[in-house]
Amino acid sequence: MPMDQAELTTEQVLKRDIPWETYMTTKLITGTGLQLLRRYDNRSESYRAALLDDDGPSYVRVFINILHDIFKEETVEYVLGLIDEMLMANPKRARLFHDKSLANEDTYEPFLRLLWKGNWFIQEKSCKILSLIVSARPRNQEFVTANGETSSKKQLQLTTIDDVLKGLVEWLCAQLKNPSNPSRGIPIAINCLATLLKESMVRSLFVQADGVKLLIPLISPASTQQSIQLLYETCLCVWLLSYYEPAIEYLATSRGLPRLIDVVKGSTKEKVVRVVVLTLRNLLPKGTFGAHMVDLGLPQIVQSLKAQAWSDEDLLEALNQLEEGLKDNIKKLSSFDKYKQEVLLGHLDWSPMHKDPIFWRENITSFEENDFQILRVLITILDTSSDARALAVACFDLSQFIQQHPAGRVIVTDLKAKERVMKLMNHENAEVTKNALLCAQRLFLGAKYASFLQV
Repeated sequence: MPMDQAELTTEQVLKRDIPWETYMTTKLITGTGLQLLRRYDNRSESYRAALLDDDGPSYVRVFINILHDIFKEETVEYVLGLIDEMLMANPKRARLFHDKSLANEDTYEPFLRLLWKGNWFIQEKSCKILSLIVSARPRNQEFVTANGETSSKKQLQLTTIDDVLKGLVEWLCAQLKNPSNPSRGIPIAINCLATLLKESMVRSLFVQADGVKLLIPLISPASTQQSIQLLYETCLCVWLLSYYEPAIEYLATSRGLPRLIDVVKGSTKEKVVRVVVLTLRNLLPKGTFGAHMVDLGLPQIVQSLKAQAWSDEDLLEALNQLEEGLKDNIKKLSSFDKYKQEVLLGHLDWSPMHKDPIFWRENITSFEENDFQILRVLITILDTSSDARALAVACFDLSQFIQQHPAGRVIVTDLKAKERVMKLMNHENAEVTKNALLCAQRLFLGAKYASFLQV
């Protein structure tokens, strides 16, 4: 019974004995190809490295021709294993695939075709190899054929870089939606995307394929080493997309920002914190991101992060820039936005707006947003805060809401504020007692009578 392909490793594959002589007899490989393979096969890494240093393009040609002409699965796996091992040992060898001597070889086609063929081992290796060799291409190949003019041997146009990038993005998005392998499909797709999204064309194709929404669920606090790596590479993808305007527009309407902030708040891994902070710094000046970050309490989180001992100077600089940018955003916020920020952070003080009748008249309906979110937070502060000033201000603000909103008394009663306010009427701090009493009077007696009783 064949081994489960999902569990197949490169090491196991490379222990196979491939009948190269038979392939030469049937003219599927040349005599020169056979000589090169005999020299390379079953040798130590250092010996193979010397061969590749000496004659790397010739080995690439042999490998590519085998993948073009031989379809036996075990042999395809073996050659992909050889290429994978060669590139893992030294990723710079991906440049060998672009050597001038290979101008008439279609070095992309076999890998692009194999993405959709065969088992998971073949798909995974083809994706990794193709991502590396595409990224290593000389930049003058941007929209030309893979390595040169049409192939005189086959009289066919070589696979273009456009074809390759489209095919890769399509396969990667398919893996994120419905992975071919339950444990490896998504990590491999994200790993390759983190390499490929450095390219503007890949960003464009990925956004067109609605790929950004496939990343959002993967942005969540991680615990195991494997999930931390996946989280890091996902955030790296989002960071690369934060340089591309159409992707930013999608991030603005998704749950991406709250998830990024949850990650940076809960992560202790420096590389994860760094890439998220850099992403937030990029997004800060765009659209409504700044105001949204303030709403989500990012200024407080940044202060907390700055107090930690990070070794990365780029991270410290980005935190300082983020802090300054958030301060500028807070300055630009409307009076209600500032008030909301104060409440959400729990930093209540007697700033002028609390006792300003115009503020309450102009903004009273804003308290209805998000199912009376601000009122609920004020009531939570009554339950949880140990700061006497915050308790006094929260009681005062609730009494102002009762007074100014047509249904204020009913709404605050429905939100179960009465018991919490009454407990504070016996507080040791006189300022808290006074404002709890005012709030209770308005709750029980109605706004007009309470203002008449107020000294």
